[in-house]
Amino acid sequence: MSYEISTQELHKWCSVQTNELESHSDIKVAFKMVPNSRNMGKLMAETLIEEIRTNNDKGEGTRAILPCGPKSWYAPFTEMVNSEKVSLKKLTVFHMDECLDWQGQLLPRKHPYNFRDFMEDFFYGGIDQELAVPEDQRMWITPFNILAIKAAIAEAPIDITLGGWGQDGHIAYNQTRRHPFSRITLDDLRNASTRVQENNLDTIITLGQRSFGAAYQFVPPMSVTLGVKECLSAKKVRVFSDTGTWKQTALRVALFSEPTVEYPLTLLQEHQDALIVATEETANHPISENPDWDFFGKSGYYPDN
Repeated sequence: MSYEISTQELHKWCSVQTNELESHSDIKVAFKMVPNSRNMGKLMAETLIEEIRTNNDKGEGTRAILPCGPKSWYAPFTEMVNSEKVSLKKLTVFHMDECLDWQGQLLPRKHPYNFRDFMEDFFYGGIDQELAVPEDQRMWITPFNILAIKAAIAEAPIDITLGGWGQDGHIAYNQTRRHPFSRITLDDLRNASTRVQENNLDTIITLGQRSFGAAYQFVPPMSVTLGVKECLSAKKVRVFSDTGTWKQTALRVALFSEPTVEYPLTLLQEHQDALIVATEETANHPISENPDWDFFGKSGYYPDN
């Protein structure tokens, strides 16, 4: 049976002062806090470039699972690759996920949640041609090539997974499963593989609030994603977020909770080389800023009219 988080535990974790997180004795996974989005983006770019350069120096290729976003790392990555002449010719990129319409079909090319379109512009677009990732080493995931992608990932170890997390701590699009008639165990989550799925209502509402002024009607209702199994198969896992409020609780759970299907990010605790990086805004929490808030006391009173 999966570990279930109590509201008392959640309150305790969210109450920890932000400046105490990195050195807190109870955190269960390595954590680094950076001041802002610019610092985080630079660190994310440096992390991938270091991995590529190390393997290039050994005459070996690099196999990486990469996310669509956050935007903050693309410009520094492009600048460093071009200015330092870092060859990406031996880099194979497995793209984490892609959004789909209600029939499980790919989105129009200029849809704001078309991840391939976004990555071609911001990740690949600015790289000097003589340094660029070859087209046949850009492994785009679609509803129609799931078996081929799984086979390609299984061919050799993945060197590094870079990613982020969602409001429920999802890795890639491995959202917390909320189907009332299809519960999963922690082992099910650990072994979750590449698949097409319906997106959770809370994911749709959150993305609508984030991107479309709460117009949830425009958020893609389905997705295709690499599984937790593939994402965490990498030798190194590094996840980053500069998104702020909608990632704050999931971060606290990832740092302090036992592994739980409620928050897939907690499985990073079981990885041999995982690191969570967040900006100060993302590491903060409104409960830690308001110690006088009372969620568990007796009922209040109302003065006479």
